[in-house]
Amino acid sequence: MNMNLKRPMLVLLLVVLLGAVLLPQTLFVINEWEQAIITQFGQFRRTVSEPGLKMKIPFLETIQRFDKRILASDAVPGEYLTKDKKRLLADHVTRWRIEDPLLYFKTVRDEFGALARLDDIVYSEMRRTLAENDFADVIATKREKLMETIAENARDLSKQFGINVMDVRIKRADLPSEVQASVFARMVAERERIAKRYRSEGDEEAAKIRGETDKNKTIILAEAYEQSQKTKGEGDREAAKIYAEAYGIDPEFYRFVKSLETYEQAMKEGASYLLSSDSELLKYFKSTSGQTQSA
Repeated sequence: MNMNLKRPMLVLLLVVLLGAVLLPQTLFVINEWEQAIITQFGQFRRTVSEPGLKMKIPFLETIQRFDKRILASDAVPGEYLTKDKKRLLADHVTRWRIEDPLLYFKTVRDEFGALARLDDIVYSEMRRTLAENDFADVIATKREKLMETIAENARDLSKQFGINVMDVRIKRADLPSEVQASVFARMVAERERIAKRYRSEGDEEAAKIRGETDKNKTIILAEAYEQSQKTKGEGDREAAKIYAEAYGIDPEFYRFVKSLETYEQAMKEGASYLLSSDSELLKYFKSTSGQTQSA
């Protein structure tokens, strides 16, 4: 009885063990970001690109997985020579994806091999393209167009490895460190030269403005002086006319008024004066009897 029970249990245990060994070798899962090729004894059998649960012959077929997403190659900065013989240190990044998994597996095997081939291609294309263009074009005016040309050429060359190059971009472009100091010195000298030219032009313009202002000032002052002298002459003429008319009406009164003006201008308060009794200045200080009045 015990033997009869043990035998089915043994069979069940063997089935479970056999399933535990065979199932992982038979079933496999392809994720959304993956693609794979199935080989048998090193020979290609089929490509699996759709995600989901898949089957293969256990122990005989082998699965090789590859990334289906866009990958990036951040290469080490390289030194290049432009058309105008200037050295340029450029750091580029390449975006790529595996287009043909079988060709990719046959030629480069894995991502390390792919990056090595891809970097060689991009370095070569950048060296050739940059050598055909001037430094200023690479840095500014033609940079976008040059990158498109490099990416297109690299795309054609990388197809033989099952790789599709999506884009090539320069992250940073600098002068080599040993020539940066001299370039910066030339830039400073150039800016100083431009600043001196601007200051010189400013001083020249300021001198012109000051000269024009001084000329206008002289003209205005001369015209004002002329006008003032003219006005003063007209006033003096009018005063002389009035004085003459007054003198003609009463000469003695006119002389008396002029004498009073002379007294007012000549004599100061608190001052002492010594004059002779027959001084013309004291004429109007005398009484009708001819005696001088004390003042």
